[in-house]
Amino acid sequence: MDYSGSDTALGPRSEDMLPATATAAVKVVIVGGFGVGKTTLVGSVSEIRPLTTEETMTQAGVGVDDTVGVERKTSTTVAMDFGRISLNDELVLYLFGTPGQQRFWFLWNGLFDGALGAVVLVDTRRLEVSFDVIGRLEEQGMPFVVAINTFPEAPTYPIEELRAALDLPDSVPIVTCDARQRSSSRDVLLTLMRHLQSLAAT
Repeated sequence: MDYSGSDTALGPRSEDMLPATATAAVKVVIVGGFGVGKTTLVGSVSEIRPLTTEETMTQAGVGVDDTVGVERKTSTTVAMDFGRISLNDELVLYLFGTPGQQRFWFLWNGLFDGALGAVVLVDTRRLEVSFDVIGRLEEQGMPFVVAINTFPEAPTYPIEELRAALDLPDSVPIVTCDARQRSSSRDVLLTLMRHLQSLAAT
């Protein structure tokens, strides 16, 4: 059988190749509750075709997954999302998005291995789904920043009110973003990199 037209026969796509100038790679984890936009963020910012493990939601999740506020959601990540972005000619970030439902949180430990930091995506309509996520990061000593994903119908609050509601110290950066927009998602990652640099300098 002739496979000459397949991607495999042609080899890797040029856009999937690492820049020849790349000298450093950093693993970053994108975490958050169910339906906060993790898959969307990874997909919007990745310079390669992102790997997703989304599956259609079925009756098996009824009564198990908390879908309050995301009733229209029809698919969910069951393992991880993966993407890559070059922040400059030398620094490459590998992005790993975690599943949001608590029944898949056993996968988090493996995804956190080797990660230097995390982005916590937050939906202001459902702040409570972020509490356990932030608690787990704090228990593991994982540096993180918080990104408020600005859903069109979500209420807005001053940053200091959100900091108090999430019980975050002043040292944890909080930014707003639109996970659908590449530039906005990239700014979140740049904020994390600056935060990690400041921690390393202290």
